[in-house]
Amino acid sequence: MTVIRKILIVEDEDANADRLQRFLLKIRPTVEVPAVLDSVKKTITWLAENEAPDIIIMDIRLADGLCFDIFNQADVKSPVIFTTAYDEYAIKAFKYNSLDYLLKPVDQDELEAAVNKYERLNKPASGQQLSIDNLVAQMQPKEYRTRFLVPYRDEYKRIQVGDVAFFYSQLGINYANLFNGETVIIPHTLETLEQQLNPAVFFRANRQYIIHIDAIEKVHNYFNGKLKLEIKNGGDAEIVVSRTKAPLFKTWLDY
Repeated sequence: MTVIRKILIVEDEDANADRLQRFLLKIRPTVEVPAVLDSVKKTITWLAENEAPDIIIMDIRLADGLCFDIFNQADVKSPVIFTTAYDEYAIKAFKYNSLDYLLKPVDQDELEAAVNKYERLNKPASGQQLSIDNLVAQMQPKEYRTRFLVPYRDEYKRIQVGDVAFFYSQLGINYANLFNGETVIIPHTLETLEQQLNPAVFFRANRQYIIHIDAIEKVHNYFNGKLKLEIKNGGDAEIVVSRTKAPLFKTWLDY
């Protein structure tokens, strides 16, 4: 397993910085926090003078401006977990070294999931551990899957990604539900599909569903800040977007 040694915190609110450090101590007690920085200027200086950390947890609004100025003035080699009380920067954040985007107040489970994502992406392959540069390269714009070749009866069938209304998982089996109402088994996990599909077109609504933007018919407010979706060919399926993901989903839908 990948060993995370250092996580830099860039946060201008002491209470939030302390909260992040407490969570890190619980979920990764061996990780060192080499510094807690509260401004764009201090972060640029620190990155120029120190070895790149494994991960940066970075607030978007800092004491002297937006964190995106850091990327324009410094060579940021580390994946970044963005944190913010505002959801309007979600799309912009994903244009940088975004590992994840967490809304404040960040909870421990969300932070742990983001750290786990780093470890999953940085999993050694063929006995060699990926460098930070390679990891960041994985998160840059890429070509996305356009079709599937799937077993169908006693032959194979080609499915165009654009024909899929949504993917879902049920009892350990993964399916693609097409806009024409047909359902086929897909030999890929939702985690794999999430990495292969164009994020401008498909959204991971929850652990069970990945949805095509054109399949969404209605979006309802649900309790505790959640959203409930009605989708084409979804039948009676109850598809709920969590409170944490709801702002990102609305930004994605409006972009």
